[in-house]
Amino acid sequence: MSTPKPTAEHARLAESEDDLAPWRVWGPYLSARQWGTVREDYSVDGNAWDSFPFEQAHTRAYRWGDDGIAGLTDRYGFLNVAVACWNGRDDRLKERLFGLTNGQGNHGEDAKEYWWHLDATPTHSFAQYLYRYPQAAFPYARLVEENARRGRDEDEFELSDTGVLEGDRFFDVVTTHAKNGPFDVVVRIEATNCGPDPAPLDLVPQVWFRNTWSWGRDDRRPSLRRDGDGLLLQHDWLGEYRLTLDPVARILLCDNETDVMATFGGADGQPAYPITAVDRAVVHGDDSLLAPDDHAATKAGLWWHFEQVAPGETVGVTLRLTRTDQDAGATADEVVARGRREADEFYGQVIPAGTSEVDRQVARRAFAGLLWCKQLYRYDVRQWLEGDPAQPAPPPERLQPQPAGRNTDWRTLSLADVISMPDEWEYPWFACWDLAFHTVALAHLDPWFAKEQLVLMCREWAMHPNGQLPAYEWNFSDVNPPVHAWAAWQVYELDGRTDTGFLVRIFTKLLLNFGWWVNRKDSDDSNLFEGGFLGMDNIGPFDRSAPLPEGQRLEQSDATSWMAFFCLSMLRMGWELARIDRAWDDTATKFLEHFLSIAEAMDSFGTTNVSLWDEDDGFFYDVVVDDDGSVTQVRVRSLVGLLPLLAVVCEPDWVRTDLADYTARMGWLLERRPELTDAVVHSEHDGSPDTTLSVLTNERLQRLLGRMLDEGEFLSPHGIRSLSAVYRQGTTVPIDGADLPIAYEPAESRSNLFGGNSNWRGPVWFPINLLLTDALRTFATDMARDLQVEFPTGSGRQAGLVEVADAIDDRLIALFRPDASADGRRPSDPVHVPTGERWQAHPTFSEYFHGDTGRGLGASHQTGWTAGVAHLICRPR
Repeated sequence: MSTPKPTAEHARLAESEDDLAPWRVWGPYLSARQWGTVREDYSVDGNAWDSFPFEQAHTRAYRWGDDGIAGLTDRYGFLNVAVACWNGRDDRLKERLFGLTNGQGNHGEDAKEYWWHLDATPTHSFAQYLYRYPQAAFPYARLVEENARRGRDEDEFELSDTGVLEGDRFFDVVTTHAKNGPFDVVVRIEATNCGPDPAPLDLVPQVWFRNTWSWGRDDRRPSLRRDGDGLLLQHDWLGEYRLTLDPVARILLCDNETDVMATFGGADGQPAYPITAVDRAVVHGDDSLLAPDDHAATKAGLWWHFEQVAPGETVGVTLRLTRTDQDAGATADEVVARGRREADEFYGQVIPAGTSEVDRQVARRAFAGLLWCKQLYRYDVRQWLEGDPAQPAPPPERLQPQPAGRNTDWRTLSLADVISMPDEWEYPWFACWDLAFHTVALAHLDPWFAKEQLVLMCREWAMHPNGQLPAYEWNFSDVNPPVHAWAAWQVYELDGRTDTGFLVRIFTKLLLNFGWWVNRKDSDDSNLFEGGFLGMDNIGPFDRSAPLPEGQRLEQSDATSWMAFFCLSMLRMGWELARIDRAWDDTATKFLEHFLSIAEAMDSFGTTNVSLWDEDDGFFYDVVVDDDGSVTQVRVRSLVGLLPLLAVVCEPDWVRTDLADYTARMGWLLERRPELTDAVVHSEHDGSPDTTLSVLTNERLQRLLGRMLDEGEFLSPHGIRSLSAVYRQGTTVPIDGADLPIAYEPAESRSNLFGGNSNWRGPVWFPINLLLTDALRTFATDMARDLQVEFPTGSGRQAGLVEVADAIDDRLIALFRPDASADGRRPSDPVHVPTGERWQAHPTFSEYFHGDTGRGLGASHQTGWTAGVAHLICRPR
């Protein structure tokens, strides 16, 4: 079988293994939302949504980043290009996507626009983005007012509910980025009138420098000057660029500086040509704030007016950003055509041959969203806490220790990196455990970037000196599940198991993180762990991150399982490194012993030998432990009790012959410490002995799978639910003299825990499903190779664990396949996505999915870990 010839994109990737490599300098790194982020919050009370609200995003310069629609920016975010348009009816330019804040939405923050990531390559040599812009006035106020009226038990009020999209009365605005070379980028914007009537449209894309000069830390000021019918741009780091326009546009100049009058109502410090000048000129016909043509500006609007766009007509404009030492050569049309062709060739090799056209589109769109959601993230916590010399001092309350102050014990965190974000609008900040899942899908496209993302979270300017990984900017000290080691192994395998240098880098850093977990989250050295909510927000009947009454502690099935899983992920890497360098042999042994201690504690701990396993129910539960040693089980069947399945690894055959220290220690433990080695499962296949490490015996594995594969409990038509459906009518859990209620909620959360914008009480979540099916395949390698289970439970149909894993994966993929009905909707389509060909052409990738119907919920514009569907489609078989 011949090896596929490397494509042009593969060749670019091969020469781009550095974050400053030329092909990586320009990309879609501009955020879709900078307002309402912690970075821009300088308030007393830490309410980031109110500190920098949407209304001020139009009038005020940002401190740490910028935002826009379908934006292009450089690796440090100095120069930005983004789409803006006006339909002749809105009260402002459409410069950025609109959505509700956490307090405004009846289910938390929520974007109220429609856009899709159509295509992208990892070096951003080609990318496309579709924004759907209403021809009627955008109903900002109505969206806020109606959602404020609705309660948590009601659906969200969406843009499609307002009527402004009826009759397809909108423009489809498609933005294409195509590179002729690393420093020669074509930006083409094409708008199609999808409605039945002619409609006016102004395209006003904007180019601007991020404001780096107003804070008293760097007085250097870039410049943007007229140059014939285009612009000449000068920046100390970027150098000199020329922006050419086709056709000729009216150029509107101003500065990227706060309109003090419009924002704060006072004239003190008002700039001559503020950020609002372009909007005032286009929307309000007021040119008084525009800079003269000879001004060295820092922002420009490029204005094309189309009096009437006929139904079905497409109008377009082209911008070309070229460094002045580059030879343009090819025409813009040629650059775009070549970019599209090379993207097709690249994905022709990434997505396996034989993949159906439907699944091929799903994978390519998921990859596109993942790449468009790479964003520049700038945040220096020390500078943010101290404030800037040229600005008013932040309130002293910000410097109080947590929880009064925010991130005050993370002063070493200082990032200015392109990072894979969960979602470009709802989550425009990295989340550490989300990112680990992103890297597994990214490894199919760009293994170098996937590896660097994992290492970045462990670098000195991200990881806390105590070894904790930063959770997310709202509270870096929150505790996320330790999935980094698992993701690192997945990426290492997908990259061909050759980059042992990466394995050494990530393994040594994760040793520090492992130490933090052991020292901080095992309060009584019991080998049981108390991690708090651990990313699964409201899964329990109470807030597991809140302190329990004095004298009590919560020993968590999930936290302990995550640590057993962490141990085995590190053990697997330790084996691999020890095979190359024997010096790692006894490090592998360390993780073996720690895992065995955790497995023993899960089965028997405390003076009364309590177990997290309930023999009557055949399930694992959290337990509340009192000072006197008495325990109360938190008897709720949820993912908390399924996560012990993850703690499994099969010992490779070569360990017994190649790793002398590890093998000797294992033999000693088997002989001298049999109470520890119940988690070592021996079996024999084809005459050779095999060893599996698992916290489950064969009997417990079968009982747990009986619950998980029961359609009346966890198994839905679309994956594994987060809470058993047996609680449809609700139940109560007796804890400390109180009966705490909990119920199966297959859709949006009806509780306020963790803001209420995500729900782990019933919906299907992609990341946990990926881990569960990965574990089933591991069990099937050795310990459960011959095991047959009922699938579904009670059906009488027997299946092996690989077949079960494949079937669950297929249910997950099927979320994105059009059904057989006339409207062709996908199960995953959010309820607010209208029917019709224009809508069904575009799959959405939601944050999580309805536990019964599969309907997409939460953030619906690529939430990164749902891109795992591309991994399922493309993974080696």
